[in-house]
Amino acid sequence: MSLRLVIFDVDGTLVDSQNHIHAAMTEGFRSAGHAPPPLDRVLSIVGLSLPEAVAVLAPDLPPAERDAIVAAYKASFQRLRVAGLAPLYPGAREALVTLSARPGLDLGIATGKSRRGLTHILSAHDLARMFVTTQVADDHPSKPHPAMLHAALEQAGVDAAEAVMVGDTTYDVEMAQAAGMAAIGVGWGYHSAPALVAAGAVAVVADFAGLLDRIDALTVRTSA
Repeated sequence: MSLRLVIFDVDGTLVDSQNHIHAAMTEGFRSAGHAPPPLDRVLSIVGLSLPEAVAVLAPDLPPAERDAIVAAYKASFQRLRVAGLAPLYPGAREALVTLSARPGLDLGIATGKSRRGLTHILSAHDLARMFVTTQVADDHPSKPHPAMLHAALEQAGVDAAEAVMVGDTTYDVEMAQAAGMAAIGVGWGYHSAPALVAAGAVAVVADFAGLLDRIDALTVRTSA
C-alpha cells in the first residue's frame, strides 16, 4: 500500500505566523483588561482552535471575558492580515510543488485556522490549487480531536495507512495518532522536537528537503 495523501498543518508548518498570532493575542488580552501572555505561552497553544487556545491561556477567566478576548483577537488579526502577509517558511513552496506533481499523491490541510483565514493565506500565496481537501476549525472540534483527519481521508478517498500528517505541534501528532495515521514533525515550528517525538511523531525533520526525504522513505516503507 503506497502513500497517497500528505496532510499539512499551516501555522508553524507552512507559514511563519507567530508575529501575527502573538500581536493579535496581546491585543485581545489588553482590550479585555488583562496582562497578555508571553510569546512562549502563546506559541504553546498554536494549533488549537481559538476559543480552546484562549481557555488554555486564561483558564480562570469567566466565559464572557474569554469570549471578549476571542472577539478582539479576531479583529486584531484581521487588521494585521490586511497590513502584511505572514511569510511561507523557506522551501515550503518548492516542496509543495514537488509533492503535488507526483502521480498518485494528493495534498491536504488540517488547520486550527478559520475558513476565512485559510482562504486568505492560500489565495495570497497562490497555493489553493495544490490541495484536494482543506479542513478548518469552523467545521470540526479542536485538535487533537481526529475529526479533521477523518474528513480529509473521506474526501480524498484514502485509508489512514495511506496518509501522513505533517505538523509542528504535539496537537498535530496527537490528532494523527487518534486517527490511526503516521505523523512527521517539523523542527522549525512552535513545539520542540523532543515534545513531538514524545507525542508519537515517526520523525522530526530540520527542513523541507529533509521532509521530502522522509516522505520518500515512508512511501517506500508503505509500498513494501
